[in-house]
Amino acid sequence: MTQIDDQSFNELYDLYITKIYNFIYYRTHHKETAEDLTSKTFVKAWENLSKFDDEKGAFSSWIYSIARNNLIDHYRKEKGTSDIDQIINFSSSENIEHDTGLKLQLEQVEKYLKELPADQRDIVIMRVWDDLSYKEIAAILKKSEASCKMSFYRTMQKVQTHFPIAITLLLLIKAF
Repeated sequence: MTQIDDQSFNELYDLYITKIYNFIYYRTHHKETAEDLTSKTFVKAWENLSKFDDEKGAFSSWIYSIARNNLIDHYRKEKGTSDIDQIINFSSSENIEHDTGLKLQLEQVEKYLKELPADQRDIVIMRVWDDLSYKEIAAILKKSEASCKMSFYRTMQKVQTHFPIAITLLLLIKAF
């Protein structure tokens, strides 16, 4: 087990701060909430650094798991008994809002993604929006890498069947 020292943690913080912020922001669509939860994520990581074991997984998977758990806790507190699996938010862009046709198509894709089972939706979002590897996704969701790949592939096939332009839209959203 490799221990992370203060300097290494600072380097990891610099490497992951924007990624974790975006991960949280895409799910809350609220700047201040994303900032707060990102801060809490790194505080928890710092406080629990002695529990990190690089033999069990990569730091990236560990920090994303902490961020994901913070999101779940946040929605449980904020939404009371709301089903956490039904909560999904996408970042918006003034450019998309100005293009009504694209916005309507995006709303259809968003509606479709909301109807997906939570695991499938999480895999798609983590892969497309968060640009995580299948290995990282598998570690975060505690699934096999192969099952994450298969789930993503099958979900994308369904999305393409229902929305031929969906992949283009997903890539456009990712760019914003």
